[in-house]
Amino acid sequence: MAQSAEHVLDHLELFRGPEYQQMLANKKTFENSRDPAEVERIKEWTKTPEYREKNFAREALAVNPAKACQPLGAVFASVGFEGTLPFVHGSQGCVAYYRSHLSRHFKEPSSCVSSSMTEDAAVFGGLNNMIDGLANSYNMYKPKMIAVSTTCMAEVIGDDLNAFIKTSKEKGSVPAEFDVPFAHTPAFVGSHVTGYDNALKGVLEHFWDGKAGTAPKLERKPNESINIIGGFDGYTVGNLREIKRILALMGIQYTILADNSDVFDTPTDGDFRMYDGGTTLEDAANAVHAKATISMQQWCTEKTLPLVSEHGQDVVSFNYPVGVSATDDLLLALSRISGKQVPEQLARERGRLVDAIADSSAHIHGKKFAIYGDPDLCYGLTAFLLELGAEPTHVLSTNGNKAWQDKMQALFASSPFGHACQSYPGRDLWHMRSLLFTEPVDLLIGNTYGKYLERDTGTPLIRIGFPVFDRHHHHRSPVWGYQGGLNVLVKILDKIFDEIDRKTNVLGKTDYSFDIIR
Repeated sequence: MAQSAEHVLDHLELFRGPEYQQMLANKKTFENSRDPAEVERIKEWTKTPEYREKNFAREALAVNPAKACQPLGAVFASVGFEGTLPFVHGSQGCVAYYRSHLSRHFKEPSSCVSSSMTEDAAVFGGLNNMIDGLANSYNMYKPKMIAVSTTCMAEVIGDDLNAFIKTSKEKGSVPAEFDVPFAHTPAFVGSHVTGYDNALKGVLEHFWDGKAGTAPKLERKPNESINIIGGFDGYTVGNLREIKRILALMGIQYTILADNSDVFDTPTDGDFRMYDGGTTLEDAANAVHAKATISMQQWCTEKTLPLVSEHGQDVVSFNYPVGVSATDDLLLALSRISGKQVPEQLARERGRLVDAIADSSAHIHGKKFAIYGDPDLCYGLTAFLLELGAEPTHVLSTNGNKAWQDKMQALFASSPFGHACQSYPGRDLWHMRSLLFTEPVDLLIGNTYGKYLERDTGTPLIRIGFPVFDRHHHHRSPVWGYQGGLNVLVKILDKIFDEIDRKTNVLGKTDYSFDIIR
């Protein structure tokens, strides 16, 4: 063997050794292999318009959908509150997926527990699992709040969270006054953005509408504060901190609801922080008194914002504010609601972004892009690309709906660069593959899973979205606001210049364009 205790090889080298190459070759002899020529013929056929038509006609199958399930979003929202332990009523395997997904993206431990439902609970119900699970969670992990959501198993058999939590409190699992908000988050419908919305609504209902009957409903006493909801966002660390900076510059009193920017960015200083930062429970309750609530992502708050509106607040929603115009709209809304002026510092930041766009417009103008991801992310990036003079030719959102599609088409129609662009709600990354082969573009924007599309179709990938597993620390930098727009602009330009260098680096053949200055 090439590897030993004294000479440990990385897997990049290890599996290229002769013994492993022989092992892989031996596997092919008993894996029902096919004639390589036939495999190649079918592969080429899947790149054709004929196959694309068949691909888009399928209804009962999803191939690599660009979304996750509801409980993941519920966990993401729950950890945004002070001392809160997410408790998912369902199987351990599901919760392992949520924890690993978040940990691999943010490179941070992600705390979450399960009621550990197995076959007997699937038959007889999970009440005993809830009773024992809440007791264990409360006594072992000492949370200030336990936020409950569900998986497919609990929803299919119809477990009633409200009744189960009340029974658990009667059994002494947690004190009667202890905060246990809940949300039903069936994983077989909706997506992670739906789960985020349901969980956040559940927390606000718990505090604002009487803690499930254990306290009186709060009487709203309007003040000058503004609530901010970030939504499900892979850049929550950088984005929420950027929003806080903007609000501080404007002198606005605010509460970030579900502020998980610290728990996904804990320092290494010798202390383990199972719960770090987060919206305090007192602030979550007092948020009912705010004069307005602003959502940074419309499609992440479709149920939460109506609840807020019912409590007498103004509500405003945006679609992932990236770039000049979107940030303008955000700042003008903040100014209108708060009565505060936009400070000169932010005006200068705007000018710097406009200047950067002008400096680089020749390299982006007319470039064709394909984008996939969550509905708000796709809208925000599309708006910014149109602002840059690019053509977002294919915009695909697996968890987008007809209303999202209509809004996207209106956005295309608002720009001369959008006339040949199309949005695709409810489609997956196998659909995107057909689009890239039959209507090629210059660049692809999406999460880590797009690297397979990059390898297959040759379309260079710019990683923006969730999850990003194979690159580190992108989530620490904002993509919202003028500063965030500049970050996105640089990411796009870096990829464009990398591709130019890659295509012009052959000595004596293409290096006449291997320029030092661009």
